[in-house]
Amino acid sequence: MTQVTLNVNGKTVTRDVDDRTLLVEHIRRNLGLTGTHVGCDTTQCGACTIHLNGVATKSCTVLAVQADGSEVRTIESVADGDILHPLQQAFHEHHGLQCGYCTPGMIMIGLDILRRIPNPSEAEIRHNLEGNLCRCTGYHNIVKAIQAAAQTIAERRR
Repeated sequence: MTQVTLNVNGKTVTRDVDDRTLLVEHIRRNLGLTGTHVGCDTTQCGACTIHLNGVATKSCTVLAVQADGSEVRTIESVADGDILHPLQQAFHEHHGLQCGYCTPGMIMIGLDILRRIPNPSEAEIRHNLEGNLCRCTGYHNIVKAIQAAAQTIAERRR
């Protein structure tokens, strides 16, 4: 067992974890933040995408002990109480989800895309979504949602 301290969604948390525990499992089991989903444990699907030190990261690729001292942001931190983030609202308005399993990871990668590319083209969005799989939507509405959120965020900045 190793003691791991993380800043998770703005709060410092310290827990003892087995050295082989994946960060996704630590987030879900030890911290009780179940919005981050386990889809494959092989980096294929992106359902476990979080932000690690400000960068979208598949949390099934990182051991919890490797993240010691890091800042972690999960889907639970995106809304401001009952007020949805513009990307979450756009997913709702543009039907960017069906079963919802991939949605937390899609939103977290979407936020990362918008951080890096404030006004992404459809091609840029599709390219940056390549590591996140959705078996239900066909991606069209996910792309529309990310573009709509980019527009909303840009309008709020004016």
